Amino acid sequence: MTVTHRVPGFLMFIALLAITSSAAVAQSALPADTSPAEWAVHALNRYQVAANLTYLTASNSDSKLDIYSRRGATTPQPTVVYFHGGFWAAGAKENALFSLFPWMEMGWNVVNVEYRLAKVAPAPAAVEDGLCALRYLAANAKTYNIDVDRIVTYGESAGGHLALTSAMIPESAGLDRQCAGTSPVPKVAAVFNFYGITDVADVIDGPHKANLAVTWLGSLPDRAEIAKRVSPLTYVREGLPPILTVHGDKDPLVPYEEAVRLHDALTKAHVQNKLLTIPGGGHGQFKPDERTKIFATIREFLTAHGLPVANP
Repeated sequence: MTVTHRVPGFLMFIALLAITSSAAVAQSALPADTSPAEWAVHALNRYQVAANLTYLTASNSDSKLDIYSRRGATTPQPTVVYFHGGFWAAGAKENALFSLFPWMEMGWNVVNVEYRLAKVAPAPAAVEDGLCALRYLAANAKTYNIDVDRIVTYGESAGGHLALTSAMIPESAGLDRQCAGTSPVPKVAAVFNFYGITDVADVIDGPHKANLAVTWLGSLPDRAEIAKRVSPLTYVREGLPPILTVHGDKDPLVPYEEAVRLHDALTKAHVQNKLLTIPGGGHGQFKPDERTKIFATIREFLTAHGLPVANP
């Protein structure tokens, strides 16, 4: 089913834009003098939504995604692929719409991905789903005007972990074997990791153990091996796409040290990356001025790596 109107929550987002991101509006896909209210009206007309598309059937469950594509676009468009958080055991793509609006304001195609949670399938199911979602997008790139050379991944918490694994795990790891179709998993152009888990063992058996995270591996006999297999730190190597990590240094759930370890490992491997530290920041819920700084940094990062910050 394709929905072309009623994108919920736009008015609340526009209020936030008016307070914290007037500079961003000037760089949007609409004219520089566009007001937040005008942007909202035009955005409703400029996007169409293909909702609940099944990209994988596994574990007696259909994994679905939504594609917000620019109406009238006739050429391949840069596309952001978003993964929600919840320690792989909670959350839903429908709760994450506010995280997508800044990308729509830039005129990007947006893909909002759900994945198998712990109650449906244990690890590495969610990681497999991330790779399968990318393969699905590559196979349907012409239908939705997706530029497979300009796909970036983005996620928060467990979603940040999946944004990383979807971009970092090589085909040789064999985690894409149950994906539908034969199209190769596209190479990601950049990663935006918001306070994601980089060492899974740390949150299931280590000093920062989280109950929700524990359910993802349950009592699997080879849980330590699986934890390593699905950890981004396992796959750090030269040749990875550029990675921007955003993390509060007082995060009580995913320790800031995980972001530092990833940053140091990537730098040592000569991977272009940046760690944006939010002083005093917790697990998301950043202040308006902090969010303004974050998305200004995202725009700078995109520009530095040849990716657009606005589409005409």
